[in-house]
Amino acid sequence: MQNRKRSALLAGASGLIGGHCLNFLLNEAAYDSVSLVVRKEMPLIHPKLRQHSINFDRLIDYSSILKGDDVFCCLGTTIKKAGSQSNFKKVDLEYPVEIARLALANGAKQLLIVTALGANKSSLIFYNRVKGEVEDAVKKLSYNAIHIFRPSLLLGERKEYRAGEKIGTALYRIASPLFIGPLKKYKAIEGKAVAAAMVDCAKRNGRGVFIYESEEIQRIYDRQPKTRGS
Repeated sequence: MQNRKRSALLAGASGLIGGHCLNFLLNEAAYDSVSLVVRKEMPLIHPKLRQHSINFDRLIDYSSILKGDDVFCCLGTTIKKAGSQSNFKKVDLEYPVEIARLALANGAKQLLIVTALGANKSSLIFYNRVKGEVEDAVKKLSYNAIHIFRPSLLLGERKEYRAGEKIGTALYRIASPLFIGPLKKYKAIEGKAVAAAMVDCAKRNGRGVFIYESEEIQRIYDRQPKTRGS
């Protein structure tokens, strides 16, 4: 992949991180093709961009279009929006694992996926447990490289209103000076920073499983030149 342009498959482009990830990929010279899988096509036209409107409950029916050198998975929801724990698991566990599995069968080489700080399949907290379960599942897939990003509280403007996150963001901005020393890893992070780190890590062509917690994600972003579009 070092000597040719590469292709990307992106799931979750309508979300906070996914939206920034899409912009970075479209502006990244290393990629000549970006395919989106979406429930509803986005109002965006770009020569690199291909959009596929699909039914995520029937991913196997779209297996032929789930392809790309690098798979970026930014899918995620909330219990409130999902309506139940089972629906939440569909979006945050079942869909990402199935997309990763089908894309791998089509020749994908790298998987880059967003989970969350505190992800642990043995956690007593449902949200953290599901995030840990998706990590455990994708680690078993034979990608050349699997990059797992565990951000803390996300900052940035979302298309949909999330009251809990709005409150959390407001409280964070008040308490921000306290996030030092051992607490630094819990410091909130911009969704844009996570997306930029994902694209940066994809270009490294590493091999193995890599896990980036929020503090490391921020360091990766801070080291980058801030000239790219997003």
